[in-house]
Amino acid sequence: MHGTVDGFSYGLVTPVAAFIMACLGGALGLRCTARSLRTERSFKAAWLALGATSIGSGIWTMHFIAMMGFSVHEAPLGYDRGITFASLAVAIVMVGIGIFIVGYRGATPMALVTGGTITGLGVATMHYLGMAGIRTNGEFEYNTVVVSISVVIAVVAATAALWAAVSVHGFLASLVASLVMGVAVSGMHYTGMAALSVRLHGASGVAAGGETPAALLAPMLIGPVAFLIIAGVVVMFDPLVVMGKPDWEKRPPRAIPLPRHRPSFPERTSWAASEPPREGSASPHDW
Repeated sequence: MHGTVDGFSYGLVTPVAAFIMACLGGALGLRCTARSLRTERSFKAAWLALGATSIGSGIWTMHFIAMMGFSVHEAPLGYDRGITFASLAVAIVMVGIGIFIVGYRGATPMALVTGGTITGLGVATMHYLGMAGIRTNGEFEYNTVVVSISVVIAVVAATAALWAAVSVHGFLASLVASLVMGVAVSGMHYTGMAALSVRLHGASGVAAGGETPAALLAPMLIGPVAFLIIAGVVVMFDPLVVMGKPDWEKRPPRAIPLPRHRPSFPERTSWAASEPPREGSASPHDW
């Protein structure tokens, strides 16, 4: 017997909040990735690590904010904390691998495809591992075709976002890239949720008692949300991260013509007129 799945228990509140968190994490991560390309090699790894953790925390937070609105009418839900936080670690590590490839290899086609694929698979793995951490009186079943579509969305979106991070500079372009990534991550999430059905164990009934998904998940979100706030403060104190490369650095300096030096020679003056002849020396008129 199949349960009744509801992914919008709070209406548009959870989808909108989840989208904002996906955009925030994406914006911070992509700007940190772009910043790493214009810094000394000793600081490159630090910027890339900050970017990977920001994107991983952003998509993980987005997923579980959206899951606050998820419910199965006939059965209560619980979450395994170990698997839930393991999905966060997987997201950060796999996104980090993809970002480091692009950060050190640059915007070459091979680096973008490889990094985007790994990053997109990290987003998808985080989603389905997080779903595996749900505990309920039933089993989750997925439509294989729809799951495949959700993975393709994640990979294409991640590749496009990484390309934008390393190829397009400026605040407006970064904002557009962050919005695209937020739409893609949210789209991947709800596409994956559309593939879900729940087969209940035993007779169906109305779920009663227990904590709501929001009450269960809210405490687990405190850490990642706090990290995103701290990362945002770091970005705010580095104008190059927010605005990209300044315009005066993009333009080559205007060539200033060097002054033309003319050789100068001492004026020819009469030695006889400037100095009286010494005693015993011949006068010019005697030559």
